Amino acid sequence: MMQITTRPAALIPFRSIRLFAAGSALLLTACASFTGIERTAQPRTPGAYATAATLPSQDGAWPDLSWPRTIGGAPLQALVDEALAGNPGLQIAAARVAAARAAAEASGAAEKPSVGAGFSSTLQRFTEHGMIPPPLAGTVESDNQLALNFSYDFDFWGKHRAELRAALANGQAAEAEQYSARLVLTTAIARSWLQLARQQDQLALVERQQATQEHSARLTQLRVAAGLDTDSDTQQTHLLRANLRVERARWQEAIALTRDQLAALLGQGPDRGLRIARAELPPAAGSALPDRLPLSLLGRRPDIAAARWRVEAAQGEIDSAKAQFYPNVNLVAFAGFSSLGLSNLLLSGSRIAGIGPAVRLPVFEGGALRAQLKGKTALYDGAVASYDQTLTEALHETADQVQSLRAADAQHADLELASKAAAQTLALAQQRQRVGTGNLLQVLAAESGWLQQRKLELDSRARLADLRVSLIKALGGGFDATQISP
Repeated sequence: MMQITTRPAALIPFRSIRLFAAGSALLLTACASFTGIERTAQPRTPGAYATAATLPSQDGAWPDLSWPRTIGGAPLQALVDEALAGNPGLQIAAARVAAARAAAEASGAAEKPSVGAGFSSTLQRFTEHGMIPPPLAGTVESDNQLALNFSYDFDFWGKHRAELRAALANGQAAEAEQYSARLVLTTAIARSWLQLARQQDQLALVERQQATQEHSARLTQLRVAAGLDTDSDTQQTHLLRANLRVERARWQEAIALTRDQLAALLGQGPDRGLRIARAELPPAAGSALPDRLPLSLLGRRPDIAAARWRVEAAQGEIDSAKAQFYPNVNLVAFAGFSSLGLSNLLLSGSRIAGIGPAVRLPVFEGGALRAQLKGKTALYDGAVASYDQTLTEALHETADQVQSLRAADAQHADLELASKAAAQTLALAQQRQRVGTGNLLQVLAAESGWLQQRKLELDSRARLADLRVSLIKALGGGFDATQISP
């Protein structure tokens, strides 16, 4: 390392300084040598993946930020808003964004001139055998200086510009990661809400089954007393009633646990879960895929956008590390007053001024600069690999949700037909009872079968809603990378 600094007492023409600095820098660029340190990875593009058959264009719309309202109405949207306002995980993500923005501001400040003011006063005794002549020699006096200092780094090789690009990209990545954390929280609340709705509806059906079985048990006892049925029929009703009591207790436990889970997602204590309103499952609805989905997914998935910006940041860090191989040229200047004794400090004869370049030359760094560049290049390759993996997983996740939705939609259609058939069977049994060709036990049996079919249909509708939320998450949940600007 070699550093050359000149500070003449008289002011030097700025043009001469610039020529001197630039000439020194150009003369010593031969010191730079990063031969053999190159990137080995290139980000993949969506066109490299075959998706036309699995993810066809269907003229669908991308989800927007208010998608929870379409799933659970105002109650679910209110829970989401409450969670976003007080969740500690989101507060951590927001702090990371603020730190990234501060780093970008610091990088931008490096491109601007630096001006500072200073005052120093040192009381000292001057030696009688030094450079200070009599009558000051051997006396005690104060050495004072009041000056403005100026410095400016000529960014000939783009080091600060590269650092700024990297900092801005890291800031954008932090914002995308913040939204990714928000999306995870929002979908967790929506899925818990749907789970609570399913559990509450299943509990209502079980309680209705219990009422049916209680009625059936009373009729069976009367028939046994009349000799029309046997004790085995009585035991069968006892078995069914016991199983329903167990199922009812399980659903009650599940509801309590889900309420606790929602309270935790809201960042509140378990008592908050007790005040959550009854959840309702949305009607079954399909979801059409947007056009050009794989390409547009790059700007709609926060994790993909963050990974892409991390690649850009790594490229900026590589450019900054390469600039370290070249001379660093600074312009330094000062102006102010200097005197022995405070009484003379502000006199016109105490004025001082100076200006000159400071050149830092990386003549020999013991391989440190090459090692640093190798590290930055390796980080870039790693960022590219992470981006490729994120893109692959995003396409895989989206394809999985689409396939599951197709299968679940077909299954739900068949279950709806089965429920209609069970309802028709119940209606026919009730009709036969009214005309006297059937009895109440047959009606109760038909009603029990219909309720059992309703439980299966309910599970199917809950699964459809859950898959719909998962697809919304896979499509980015309303994120738009164009809204995040440096």
